[in-house]
Order: sequence, then structure tokens, then C-alpha cells
Amino acid sequence: MSGVPAPNATVYATGGGVYGLRLDDGAMVEAGLRGRVKMERRTGDKVVIGDRVYAVRSEGAWSVDSVAPRDSEVVRRGPGGRAAKVVAANVDRVFAVVAAREPDMTFSLVDRLLVIAEASGLHSVLVVNKVDLEGGAERAAEAERIYGPLGYRVVAVSAALGTGMDRLRSEMCRGVSALMGPSGAGKSSLLNALHPALDLRTADVSRKTARGRHTTVSSRLIPLECGGVVADTPGFGDVGLWGVASDEVAACFPEIAALEEECRFRGCSHLREPDCAVLLAVAEGTIAPTRYESYVRLREEAAEAGPR
Repeated sequence: MSGVPAPNATVYATGGGVYGLRLDDGAMVEAGLRGRVKMERRTGDKVVIGDRVYAVRSEGAWSVDSVAPRDSEVVRRGPGGRAAKVVAANVDRVFAVVAAREPDMTFSLVDRLLVIAEASGLHSVLVVNKVDLEGGAERAAEAERIYGPLGYRVVAVSAALGTGMDRLRSEMCRGVSALMGPSGAGKSSLLNALHPALDLRTADVSRKTARGRHTTVSSRLIPLECGGVVADTPGFGDVGLWGVASDEVAACFPEIAALEEECRFRGCSHLREPDCAVLLAVAEGTIAPTRYESYVRLREEAAEAGPR
């Protein structure tokens, strides 16, 4: 951008209108936003963790003067579906974290997390935590059977017992990764197991609702001892797509996208058309029924939302 100073800091934390910055010289400072930054049009919040910014100091206080274009951004539907929520910017990959049990994993939830990453143009790794609980290992194995053949790496772990943590460490300890998943999946517990000095707060699943409790209340980048950087964000319950048209949903399902050219009609919706290669694959069992059900539901939701 002509006339705009080169960025000199990365946003490492956000919360309450205050932004934690890591300057390129290694110093950590807190900053607010200049008025012109607040007026700029940008997907989701004006500034999110991972953003590269130009920060200035005036009269002892730091402020964000400009924000560089994002190389990537993880975008989901915000609360109530009224706006976009950018989880993190400039990340290399997404780790979709779910619990095998407590709260029980559902494949519809997994599909939504993976589709959000696909829609954001990012590769994702599926992390199934709590495999030490009764039936957890079996659920993780079922996830491997569904998602492994699609090209997704599935890592079965137990933050409590340390099971699978070496594999997770090898996956996570490079580049910049975003952790994304519902409350109660154990994201903070996983980070504590990878980097014990963090001592992040954790909480048990609510007995009343069987849902996780929010323990991460702000977003932040966490440098790991092993070399990687992880974007840790609050858990959420509303897992929906943002900015994806109904006819673009198929591209977020690798197994469906691979069959597009084999359908009889160009632009096939894969819902009821004759000679649809996707419907045939579902009938023959080469596309998992749960995956197709997720495709149909997400396409319906995109159609209901309309253009954005």
C-alpha cells in the first residue's frame, strides 16, 4: 500500500479494546486503535490476533496506526449469525479440536469445523481429545475411518494422560496454527500439556448442560517452547459458515468437489439431479452419510443466509 509504513508489530492478544503487541524488536506493549483504523472496512473485528500492524508511540502511549493486508484469516459466523467473526489472521493451518467424550463428539460438529477451515483456504488437522474416557478411543478410530481417507490428519490424544502428545507436538510446533473448537474440548489442557509453564485455566464440563465452560475469555498468540506459535481463542457453540454462497459449499468438501466433473449437469447441486455422481457415491457408501448430511444442511443454511 503506497504511503503506508511497513508493519513493525504483530498482534499477540486482544480483549476489552486493548491490544497486546509484540514489536519486531521483541518488546511487548499494549496499544489502542487510532481513529482511522476504527473507520476502516475489514472482515470481522478491525484488528485480530495475528494481524501485522504499524504501531506508534506518542506521549508514552502506544497505538495501532495501520493494519497490513492479511495473508489468511479464519472466518466463521458470529453470534446470532449477524456478522463475521475472524478467529485469527495470518495463520498457516487450523487445528480443529473436539472431545471424544464429555462433551461427546458429533460428526456434524467436526464437519463444520473442517469446512470453516476449507472456506478460509487453510489446511486443517483434526484433534480428538479425551480418548482416555470410556468409549473415547473407539470414537477417535471412527473419526479416522471417515476423515483419514479424505486427506485430513486425525490425531487422537489425551491431555490428561499424555497419550498422542508427541505426535501433536510434531504437528503443532512449526509455523503459526489456530486452535478452533467448542468449549469443553480441552484446548487449554492440550496447551498446558505441550507447554506446562503456561498453566492455563481449565474447567470441567457442566454436569447440568453436558457442555463445556468457557475458560479462555480473550484471544492470544502463544509461543510454544518447541518453536511454533498457537492462536488460542475462546470456545464457541455457534459453528457456522460466513461469506460462502450455497453453490460454493461443495468446494469445502474434498470428496464432493472431486466428483463435480462427473455429474451430468454443470453446476449440479447434488441434491436431486439425475446422473449425479455425488448421489451415486452416497448410495454406494464411498461418501459417508454423515458427510453428505452435513453438506445438505450447510448448503441450506447458506441459501437461507443469502448474499453477504
